[in-house]
Amino acid sequence: MLAGQLMDLRSMLHTQGVIFAYSGYVTEPVLSGVGEALKKKLAIDDADTKTLRSVFAIFVEQMQNIIRYSAELAHAPLPPAADSTALMEMRYGILTIGREGDDYVVCAGNLVRQSDVERLKVRLTKIRGMSREELKALYKEQLRSEPEVGSKGAGLGFMEIARRASKPIEFDFTAVDGDYSFFALKATI
Repeated sequence: MLAGQLMDLRSMLHTQGVIFAYSGYVTEPVLSGVGEALKKKLAIDDADTKTLRSVFAIFVEQMQNIIRYSAELAHAPLPPAADSTALMEMRYGILTIGREGDDYVVCAGNLVRQSDVERLKVRLTKIRGMSREELKALYKEQLRSEPEVGSKGAGLGFMEIARRASKPIEFDFTAVDGDYSFFALKATI
């Protein structure tokens, strides 16, 4: 039974062109290890340098979004030697990298709070509708300004993904319950 189920999952991913899939809790060391495997796979595929850099950069941004913002998390107190008020956290998400024709596709998903959905839709719709020049200008403007309230970075991640993608980014939300939605973001390179 186990082998059959895993083989079915493998076949489904293969049929959809997925060459790499990760689902689980994500940490910086996981990001580094998976990133090394991705670089090797892209080198084996003989991806040109620009494509390799873009796929890798988008992969990193997508994984960092999961690490920083996924609403699905596990946490535990740090050991006594550490700050007693701090918590060790790991956040859960899914990321796939695949091929659609000659393009690479990086898709990621994770839970978000329902209260964040509208803000994300507005931001992503704006970014998706911008030209390369407009994205570049917004990126530079954001570098000079303060991060948005609630941001755990410089607020550049979605812009960086859109700048490196060869087609407009795609995104979707599906309600899970009254508190959470599942958020998916796709970038084509």
